[in-house]
Amino acid sequence: MRIDQLHYISQASREGHLEAIERVLLAGGKWIQLRVKNEPEAVVLSLAIAAAALCKKHAARLIVNDYPEIALKAGADGVHLGLDDMPVAAARAILGPDLIIGGTANTFGQLQQRVAEGADYIGLGPYRFTTTKQNLSPVIGLQGYVKLMEQAKAAGIGTPVIAIGGITADDIPLLMQAGLYGVAVSGALSHPQDTSVVLNHINHLLC
Repeated sequence: MRIDQLHYISQASREGHLEAIERVLLAGGKWIQLRVKNEPEAVVLSLAIAAAALCKKHAARLIVNDYPEIALKAGADGVHLGLDDMPVAAARAILGPDLIIGGTANTFGQLQQRVAEGADYIGLGPYRFTTTKQNLSPVIGLQGYVKLMEQAKAAGIGTPVIAIGGITADDIPLLMQAGLYGVAVSGALSHPQDTSVVLNHINHLLC
């Protein structure tokens, strides 16, 4: 199962989730995470169905944040689970063996937990303070990532680890040097006028 190096996470804005997702897809994005907070599940399902159709049209993968049942109903490619969400094993029982399950981590102990649970990838963060997420876990920072990735290497952890949380294109070279597999971005692609230029620049930095 191939995990992309660049994950785009949608966020609520004037533009709306679907409009932002379509703009990123048109620019060449191939991994989309639909992250909808503080909305009824019926609204999330409707958005997920529409986002899945957009991703299918552009040969991209859709990951639904928080809701395994909605991911399954919408025909998404998987789910991403926060630390307070459903356990990975319970989500796997819903989704079956083939769909993708990602899990959030903030510490080395949580990295080990996610590996033991069988997560397909781990979103490790936050890198810096971000207003995108409420109840933010302690900020890791660059030196924190360096230490965590050294620990992961020493422990033989091979699960792809994705840096997340307020990341911009300028951060990527040092994050990759630290040993991260890839990055997740939200604002970096949600707001720019020329999304394709920014996305291509990020992909170049990840190579």
